[in-house]
Amino acid sequence: MNAKDPLLDRPEGFQRVTRVLAERGHPHAPLWLETPARTSAEAAAALGVEVGQIAKSVIFRRKSDDSAVLVVTSGDRRVCEKSVAAIAGALGRADADFVKARTGFSIGGVSPVAHATPAFTLIDRELFRFDVIWAAAGHPHGVFRLSPAELEALTGAPVADVVQS
Repeated sequence: MNAKDPLLDRPEGFQRVTRVLAERGHPHAPLWLETPARTSAEAAAALGVEVGQIAKSVIFRRKSDDSAVLVVTSGDRRVCEKSVAAIAGALGRADADFVKARTGFSIGGVSPVAHATPAFTLIDRELFRFDVIWAAAGHPHGVFRLSPAELEALTGAPVADVVQS
C-alpha cells in the first residue's frame, strides 16, 4: 500500500523549495500555514515571532542586464535602494510579472532559494540580530525556519548594510 506524498498536493513553488532544502541538507522542512502570510506582519503573527525575524525577500530589476536582484532583510526594516544600487548596479522597479518570470514565485511567497533563474542576492546584516529567522517557502502559505548563518550558506550571498537608517 503506497501512501500518497502530501507534498504533491502543494503548489509547485513550495515543492521546489522543499526539494532544494532537502537536497542541501537543511534541517527544517518548510511549514504550510493555514492562513496566507504575504507580509512580514502576517507571517510574524502566524508564527508568533517578532516582525524582524521574518526574512523578507525584496526583488529589484537590474537595469544593465534585466536580471533580478534579491535583497533579504528583516521584516521590520526598509531596503535602501541607493545602498543596493551601489553594490549591484542601477536598479529599476520589479513588477509582479518580472518577479514571477525571474524567480518562479509570486510576490508574497518569494523564497531566498530555488529561484527559476539565479538572482544577484544580498543579505542584510540586520537579520543577524536574531538566532532564528523565517523565510518564505515559495508560496504565501509556506515558510521555513533557519538561522542567518544558514541563510548565508544556502544562498552563498554576501552580507551587507542595505537598509534605511
